[in-house]
Amino acid sequence: MRSREHRECVSPGTSPRYSAQKGNRTMNVKLIQPRMSKRPMDTDLKLHMAPPLGLLTVAAVLMPAHQVTVENENIGPVDLSDSPDIVGLSVTVDVLPRAVEIARSYRSRGIPVVAGGIHITAAADTVPGDAFDALCIGAAEGTWPDIMADLAAGTLRKRYRCRGPLRGEEIVSPAYALISSQPYLYCNVVHTSRGCPFRCDFCYNSSPEHQYVNRPIEDVLADIRATGQHHILFIDDNFAGNRAWTREFLLRIRPMGLLWNAAVSIDAARDPELLDLMRDSGCRSLFIGFESISPGSIDSVHKRQNRIGDYEQAVSEIHRRGIMINGSFVFGLDGDTPETFQATLDWIVKNRIETVTSHILTPYPGTVLYERMKAEGRLLTEDLSLYNTAHVVFQPKGMTAEELYQGYLWIYRQVYSLKNIIRRRPAARQQRMTYWLFNFLYRKYGRFTDRLCRRITYERIGRIAQRLARYRGNRRKR
Repeated sequence: MRSREHRECVSPGTSPRYSAQKGNRTMNVKLIQPRMSKRPMDTDLKLHMAPPLGLLTVAAVLMPAHQVTVENENIGPVDLSDSPDIVGLSVTVDVLPRAVEIARSYRSRGIPVVAGGIHITAAADTVPGDAFDALCIGAAEGTWPDIMADLAAGTLRKRYRCRGPLRGEEIVSPAYALISSQPYLYCNVVHTSRGCPFRCDFCYNSSPEHQYVNRPIEDVLADIRATGQHHILFIDDNFAGNRAWTREFLLRIRPMGLLWNAAVSIDAARDPELLDLMRDSGCRSLFIGFESISPGSIDSVHKRQNRIGDYEQAVSEIHRRGIMINGSFVFGLDGDTPETFQATLDWIVKNRIETVTSHILTPYPGTVLYERMKAEGRLLTEDLSLYNTAHVVFQPKGMTAEELYQGYLWIYRQVYSLKNIIRRRPAARQQRMTYWLFNFLYRKYGRFTDRLCRRITYERIGRIAQRLARYRGNRRKR
């Protein structure tokens, strides 16, 4: 990966339908990722995990017609004293207050600011009307060319939307050449799709702006080659949302000798052929949203693809193929009680779930869950900086807000206790190196690892971890 952040690069190509060449004037565009807030169990390793592909996609849409710089406040201070022609901000719900502060700094000097990203797309009506000069609702490919054309003409509008659903072939590859690799653990991130076919109540994909589309396989293969690496992190909401596409794609990458990780919905584990292809093409781990082991809790958010009675069989089928699981769990669902935490921990340990990501249920604005809780009068705060799945921002039904928060902290401590790390170790020996690295160096002793990264760079630590994982994978094949 070449270190060329903050510089113009050769354009990776733009969509034939959406072209940034609409204005005659070359402009200086600055794209900013506002700093996210860490959760109690996070270290700065979380902030340095991977570059912001959303902003790199915007950059690719605009180049080479315009000069583009990208700054990520998660990895260092943002220079607010410069004077670009326009500023673009990527906004999730919890960074909205910080995004407003950044916008105020530029707008006070007459520099227009555009806000886009998942929160703006899902909940534009909740954004203060005077916070930004324009809102980008939907895909960058279908909005930013019009934004730049109107800026050049002096007719910038308050809102920009895509003109109809985005087709897979219109999705632009991120500007990988702009990435400065040293501040990141992993730059080998690739997306194969946008959105998810399911509409779970608590997810942004339940918003009216929801869209799910796969990219052309050749485009994805080109992105894999652009990373220059053989260990790939697919960062889709649902890598197996279209199983026919996924099968074809796995057949294409099987001869490439990749190692890869992805997120899938649990129903993928009910497809033995698909799991075999995942194993044979180099899958090392799958992120799966179990969310809850309580049927009532799952039903309360309409996650219909999750059949709790099938959970243990699904885990067994995945593990039998030597694939690790990163299980995601949400606490505070309407079927949850204080006893839910112990029951969930017991299930995690019994089934040897290798890594665990836990969340406090958070009603994101723009989702079905938000609208329901708002109508029920259950929202406790409008401070959006707290909407990061680590704070209780609503009134739970089956426990107090304090019980929910303390249970959330407790289960993280228990899952990553020395005793339970040992008890959860994978049965497949080839997975144990990766398992120990994550559980000890990322979670249990993450602060030590972060200090080490600051001395020898996050990139080097990430590469060491990948080499160790690949070494174990090669031993398995021999």
